[in-house]
Amino acid sequence: MKITAFSEGCGAVVTDLQLANLTNDALVELRGVFAEYGLLFFRNQDLTPDQHLEFAERFGRIVINKFFKTTTEFPQIAEVRKEKTQQTNIGGGWHTDHSYDAIPAMGSILVARTLPKTGGDTQFANLAAAYDALPKNLKKRIENLRAVHSNTHLYGENGLYRLTDLSEQLGGVDRVGDATHPVVIIHPESGRKVLYVNPGHTIQFEGWDFTESRALLDELYEHVIQPQFTCSFNWLPGSVTFWDNRCTWHQANNDYQGQARLMHRITLAGSALTAA
Repeated sequence: MKITAFSEGCGAVVTDLQLANLTNDALVELRGVFAEYGLLFFRNQDLTPDQHLEFAERFGRIVINKFFKTTTEFPQIAEVRKEKTQQTNIGGGWHTDHSYDAIPAMGSILVARTLPKTGGDTQFANLAAAYDALPKNLKKRIENLRAVHSNTHLYGENGLYRLTDLSEQLGGVDRVGDATHPVVIIHPESGRKVLYVNPGHTIQFEGWDFTESRALLDELYEHVIQPQFTCSFNWLPGSVTFWDNRCTWHQANNDYQGQARLMHRITLAGSALTAA
């Protein structure tokens, strides 16, 4: 396989490799590349749903999303769907998948199924590189903090998505909840320190009030979204993206009104996070 940096500080493109025909040696090599970059892009894959599932199972244990509908044939595959008539999209703001779980997801594997003719790119951010570049005084401020992550404001009975034209596609209204995680974690494979907060799910710092928390969180978020830590991926038929939820953010652009978009996502289970 060939590995090429996608941008200066965000992601890598993997070529000369077919995920549907992955040898054991290539799988070992791919694990190392995934640990190094945390965000991998593949083109021209033509993965069937069962091949998508097979690749995911070889890489880790699958965890089922609480809120997304799944494909009829494969309940392990979630549909990230927007119809032509819908205005709202799933994942339209910066976030990390499943950070609201007590044991957050390790990774997400997204396969393009139906794409708009224009728009629909996904943006990503590298939270290991962003942490490294924080000023020393800001690293000191956050080194022992913990933060509360929640999904209630999004998927709860009166959550944001329940009040949009996506509401009928979502389940799990009775399975919302919170989790608390270290703000700076050690990535279990790379050993790098990572900033583990995100705009979509992080509510506040443990023991802090909301207003005080918001001021510091916004400062951290503004730092992360600088161009040197972010990239934008343009989807094409056959595209697959595999990202590490422990060290990336992502958001899906909602700039294709009147067009349909369907992606298949499998989420891989992680382990308890360790504070740096």
